[in-house]
Amino acid sequence: MGYVEDLRAVVGHRPLILVGVVVFIFNPNGELLLQRKTSGRWAVPGGLMELGESTEETGRREVLEETGLRVGTMKLVGVASGQDQFVKLKNGDELYAVTIVYSTHDIVGGNLQADGVESIELRYYPLHLLPDDLNPKIKTMILRHIE
Repeated sequence: MGYVEDLRAVVGHRPLILVGVVVFIFNPNGELLLQRKTSGRWAVPGGLMELGESTEETGRREVLEETGLRVGTMKLVGVASGQDQFVKLKNGDELYAVTIVYSTHDIVGGNLQADGVESIELRYYPLHLLPDDLNPKIKTMILRHIE
């Protein structure tokens, strides 16, 4: 079992505060990499921290797992937290996400490929043409943290 599963075994469905990371990856044309999740919604690469990881390590790990890309330098662009980050999952689990937001133009290796587990499609989008079915919390983060 992982860290979150271990916590859930103790606290059940009660709210937890969990730290996550998302990474805005831009190509040389300034387009943002989005991933279509298995739910059908678009999002950006990211996920929850594991014990002992830094937020930078979490971002790099999640990007590699979900997109096949290795990223270098990442710039901290913001933190999303608060009441509007509350999530109740289909299984009844509740959480308040504290999401660390990074951006990068620095792809240092790998091959762009959806993992087929969390992401089923990857595509770069111009910021003015983001898809309608983009996760609303992610869209808010993008608009808030990208000038």
